[in-house]
Formats: sequence, structure tokens, C-alpha cells
Amino acid sequence: MKKLFTFLFAALIATTTLAGLSLAHEQKLGALILHHAWSRATPAGAKTGAAYVKIENTGDTPDQLLSVASDIAAKTEVHQMTMENDMMKMGPAGVIDIPPHGVVELKPHGLHIMMMGLKKPLTEGDTFPVTLTFAKAGKVDLQIVVGKVDDMGEEH
Repeated sequence: MKKLFTFLFAALIATTTLAGLSLAHEQKLGALILHHAWSRATPAGAKTGAAYVKIENTGDTPDQLLSVASDIAAKTEVHQMTMENDMMKMGPAGVIDIPPHGVVELKPHGLHIMMMGLKKPLTEGDTFPVTLTFAKAGKVDLQIVVGKVDDMGEEH
């Protein structure tokens, strides 16, 4: 009987831990689902960093990502990377439309959350909050998980 209780207790702990890990990688806000929020670790002395997340709109109406904010940087914006005449350019993207039943992915070499004037390095294994403000869904505090410096997000 003691072995059965030990087994059931271990199974409960494992299930609770796995549920917590899955919640850390997916967050729901109204019709929006935010998947796999992550960032790369920054080298010592770096003053900028980027964060990424996939935004899925499961609803029948569009929404918009209006702004992003984080206390870990002096300034936080959504930026867009583009190529013009074999030259990479990056700058503020403005409002991001999220179509009904559509997905917008903030990822390396495209749309991303740019954090300028980092107050401390982003260290592998750490987490930090970023607040996203949507036109319809409202505000959400998203926990960003920091991966390796050379991470491209394949395992996220």
C-alpha cells in the first residue's frame, strides 16, 4: 500500500510540473494564444536584446498589437527587419495587425520585440516580463524565457 501511495504522489508531482511547464510556453488572452515566448542570452556589455513570440488569433475578428513594454530596458518596441538593396534595415514596425484565424510570428530576421538600453544582461535560463497591449484583447504580462546566445528558436 505504501508503494502505491508513493507512486501516486510521484505521478501527481510529475503531472503538476509538466502542466506548469506547458503553461509557461502558452498563454491565452481572450481569442489570442501566445506561444513560446523566448529570447537569446546577450553577451556581456550588450545594450540591446530581442524577444520573440507567436501570436495566434482564434477569434472571428481581427486584433492589433499596439505596444510592448518591459522594465528591463530603457525602451521597448516592436521592430521589423527587412532587406533593401542587399542591405538589412531595422526599425519600429508600428501597430501589428493580427487577422482572424491567423498567426503573426515575432521571430529572428523579421518582426521582433526590441529592447534598447538593457539594464542588465539577459542570462540563459532566466525569465523576464514583457507587457503586450492589444486593441481588443487588452494587456498581458508575458514571461520571456532566455535561451542560448546562438539560439534561433528551433526548439521553442
